[in-house]
Amino acid sequence: RDGTAPVASASSGAPLLRLDDFLPHRLNVLSSLVSQALTRVYGRHGIGIPEWRVLVTLGENGVMTGKAVGAQTHMHKTKVSRAVAQLEERKFLTRRANRADLRESFLSLTPAGRAVYEELAPSALAFMDRLAEVVAAADRPAFDRAMKQLTKRSAELVAEAEAGKI
Repeated sequence: RDGTAPVASASSGAPLLRLDDFLPHRLNVLSSLVSQALTRVYGRHGIGIPEWRVLVTLGENGVMTGKAVGAQTHMHKTKVSRAVAQLEERKFLTRRANRADLRESFLSLTPAGRAVYEELAPSALAFMDRLAEVVAAADRPAFDRAMKQLTKRSAELVAEAEAGKI
């Protein structure tokens, strides 16, 4: 397969669309499988995908608001809020009120959260290396460019949809 979906008419009896050739479906399957495999790295700490994303984002960036975490991770504010509450309950992060806007808080990792981040980061990087090893070293720059281009285009399509253009 070359990744292009075959085009057929409804009258020919051939499918108009094959799910296995549909790029959005293929990306979703890939994402789901990668997430399932990656849970072996962070799951032993009793955290799920949203908590993992918040933990790593704060580990990478330091102090952030929930809104900023959501923007960087592309997670809905409800999912971010639940993840923050669970990490706070586990004493992995702390909140500090934003005096300029009492509707939001500044989030940061506690020493325990920082320790989990620092413990998991090497395993996560090793996982990434194992995942990427199937892409030939010479192809990795092109693969990275394609990923960035698809991400950028997807963001543009989201903006168009929100503006009612599609």
